[in-house]
Amino acid sequence: MKSVEIANIVIGNKCPLTVIAGPCTLESTEMGQHIAGTLKEACEIAGAQYIFKASYDKANRTSLCGRRGLGMEEGLKALQSIKELVGVPILTDVHTEAQCVVAAEVADILQIPAFLCRQTDMLLAAGNSGAAVNIKKGQFLAPWEMPNIITKVESTGNNRILLTERGTSFGYNTLIADMRSLPQMAQTGYPVVMDATHSVQQPGGKGGSSGGQREFAPVMARAAVSIGVSAVFIETHPDPDKAPSDGPNMIYLDKMPQLIDTLMKFDDLAKKNPV
Repeated sequence: MKSVEIANIVIGNKCPLTVIAGPCTLESTEMGQHIAGTLKEACEIAGAQYIFKASYDKANRTSLCGRRGLGMEEGLKALQSIKELVGVPILTDVHTEAQCVVAAEVADILQIPAFLCRQTDMLLAAGNSGAAVNIKKGQFLAPWEMPNIITKVESTGNNRILLTERGTSFGYNTLIADMRSLPQMAQTGYPVVMDATHSVQQPGGKGGSSGGQREFAPVMARAAVSIGVSAVFIETHPDPDKAPSDGPNMIYLDKMPQLIDTLMKFDDLAKKNPV
């Protein structure tokens, strides 16, 4: 079973749980620092490892009027500030090959969005960037198809790979999470992540934007961690209903410390009693 070193932490299916969490879209340096600081403290208290996530640009919006974020230049400066001042590793997503090298100057992990997970040139560019690569399994893919995607990144000599389950299309505007995919993807030997936020998303469900059922995000997180995963991916915001994107499926920031504490109890049980 492989493990992936990110800054001063080790992510692996046999290691203590890593919490990858932050807002969907980065709105300001100050807000990012507040969220990162709150989550870092909660993880330290609970015994979890922590990585801050946020997007500088959300290219895959439902409609043209969807708010995308700070933009690459300003957003990466904000992420660098958060990384230095709060002292946390950074994950952010990339949407073109050209973004990979630039984003990797700041981010410890480049995330390949689910819609782009089979794009060979994207995977090669991310692999060649020097950063670790988190690949979100497409809503249209079976878990046993992931080895083909892994091979593309591995061909660059980069074996610092994470695999994320984020739900599977189930009719219109609906996703379903098949928990069998977690141990199935773990058979690749790479660390597995559960995206508890986007697995309860309702893509395009509000017409001009996506809907979601945030009340089920903690349920997805608890279920996945009880099975045994390397990390859980959660988007959070002080006031999700006012967030520029994915508000309906984000968890309130003030509820995160209790959730993280609970998840660590499930993680301890799962890691002591592996399936």
